Amino acid sequence: MTRGPLLVGADSPALSADDRLETVVSLLHELDDLDLKQTVVRDAMLTFAAQHPDALHRSSLEGHFTGSAMVVEQGTGRVLLLFHTKLQKWLQPGGHTDGEAVMAATALREASEETGIDSLRVFTDPIDLDIHEVRPPAEPPHLHHDIRFLVLAPQGSLPVGNHESESLRWFTPDEAAELEVDESVLRLIRRGLTVARKLPDAELG
Repeated sequence: MTRGPLLVGADSPALSADDRLETVVSLLHELDDLDLKQTVVRDAMLTFAAQHPDALHRSSLEGHFTGSAMVVEQGTGRVLLLFHTKLQKWLQPGGHTDGEAVMAATALREASEETGIDSLRVFTDPIDLDIHEVRPPAEPPHLHHDIRFLVLAPQGSLPVGNHESESLRWFTPDEAAELEVDESVLRLIRRGLTVARKLPDAELG
């Protein structure tokens, strides 16, 4: 890495607004510790960005970049999942960048809006990359090029969902594994907890 990862809140200069696709491209190029599968996904994202100058916007109908968050509760290691109203799946918080190139800012914004939790902090290095097809009602199928981040929530936080979710709950990793969730969500949980355990602020031991 050419930059050090940070654990920051929404008011951090590290999350200052940026609308340049080159910022996302640079972020992806800096990920030099990926395994083979993640390297393949990263390279596919770079190819997509090179071919779609509007890849940060929904106007790119074939697909676009999104940012999402694995929200982990400090002190307990519980993870927050929501049952998505449109997609009818248990998922992590996340959504469209709508032109924002600082992907950690997108992940933190979406986590804040979809959980209602104050004082969330985001780890500024991505912890997972995923490309998947979505089929929302009244929209053509398209690809989400999802860059995913760890977000820490204060212990005891009470989530309050919005219209995007039918349910919003804390789960232990074992409880989450019993849900009907995509393998990519389980992988994200594993990666998020692995990173969180290395952070003194998470207090996970």
